[in-house]
Amino acid sequence: MVMAWTKQQKSVALASFLGWTLDAFDFFLMVFVLKDIAKAFDVEITSVTIAIMLTLALRPLGALIFGRLADRFGRRPVLMANILLFSVLDLASGFATSLTMLLVLRCLFGVAMGGEWGVGSALTMESIPAKSRGIMSGILQAGYPAGYLLASGVFGLLHDTIGWRGMFVIGIAPALVVLFIRRNVPESPTWQRGAGKPRPSIVAVFAREWKLALYGIVLMTAFNFFSHGTQDMYPTFLTVQHKLSAHMVGLLAATSAIGAIIGGIVFGALSERIGRRKAIAIAALLALPVLPLWAFSTGSLALGIGAFLMQISVQGAWGVIPAHLNELSPGEVRATFPGLIYQLGNFLACANATLQAGIAANHGGDYGYAMALVAGIVAIVISVLIMFGPERRGTQMQMTESASQGETDTPRFVASPATH
Repeated sequence: MVMAWTKQQKSVALASFLGWTLDAFDFFLMVFVLKDIAKAFDVEITSVTIAIMLTLALRPLGALIFGRLADRFGRRPVLMANILLFSVLDLASGFATSLTMLLVLRCLFGVAMGGEWGVGSALTMESIPAKSRGIMSGILQAGYPAGYLLASGVFGLLHDTIGWRGMFVIGIAPALVVLFIRRNVPESPTWQRGAGKPRPSIVAVFAREWKLALYGIVLMTAFNFFSHGTQDMYPTFLTVQHKLSAHMVGLLAATSAIGAIIGGIVFGALSERIGRRKAIAIAALLALPVLPLWAFSTGSLALGIGAFLMQISVQGAWGVIPAHLNELSPGEVRATFPGLIYQLGNFLACANATLQAGIAANHGGDYGYAMALVAGIVAIVISVLIMFGPERRGTQMQMTESASQGETDTPRFVASPATH
């Protein structure tokens, strides 16, 4: 349920949603043109997937850098700098003259991309009413498939005209969000109340909260295998294995993105009623009966239905994560801790595209088998991990955790008083 929001709170929510949407848009432009880049630089597709791996691998560094800056100088100015940087780097990718140059640019893009989620989600969750976190978590995370939807639309409508380089040039568009933030978005009230107070180092926080940090990293590794394992190789699965046209690939990708948006919002809202852990577990397990339709169908209609249902599951589980991680985070490092945990999981899962391409190559080019194998395993892993973890649904968002109270379910383990 969304409580009465002020105009400023609505602006914060919109800005964070757009930031994550366009961040994802810039990232997913890459996955749609793997085949084109491989042809342009006369290499195998597997070699180009290294760019995706490097982007994901460098995201923890971005989460750490931009998160610490946001904890010290405020969420708003750092978010603007972050969005501007990843937009410029995506534009530069379109002018790469070699695969090596492209890989370097995608490394830098990964650093910039890694900062947006943690800073944006902290700004949002600290600014909105506590009872609105579930639905807003789903809306915020729906920005990720919304970015995929935009990328699929650009690919389907413009790729044949502007080529892969032209698609990256369009990646400068997110920079326009900075103008909106500058004019309409206030600083986090939580950060303002704690501004100027001494803050512990991130090393000290991780040492104090090591059980929570370790659990979060393992959980987010599984989550990132879940999302990237069902999305990154999907366009290649359709173009190479099923030999579909760019238009049809864009249409099926858009169908999956619509399912993802619905799943994120529905399960995000549901988590406010039944709890974060239960909502995540239910969503993850829904992937299992969908696997055969999603990965092993032959007709476009069946593939589309499978993609739609699969992403309801994947992003349904993901839709709870922004609220869940921010509620678990120590308040004094909230712009750093959730984003770093998330991106360290990304780092450990960064080889997914290369792994799946290798599995497919060893099974006669069967990308469906590779995707189904990864998705099925991690769906089970997520459902088990989440039910043995902590939950702090409804906790107050303060810069220090000593006074934190909340409507919580009792966790199965206690990492510290901060995860009561």
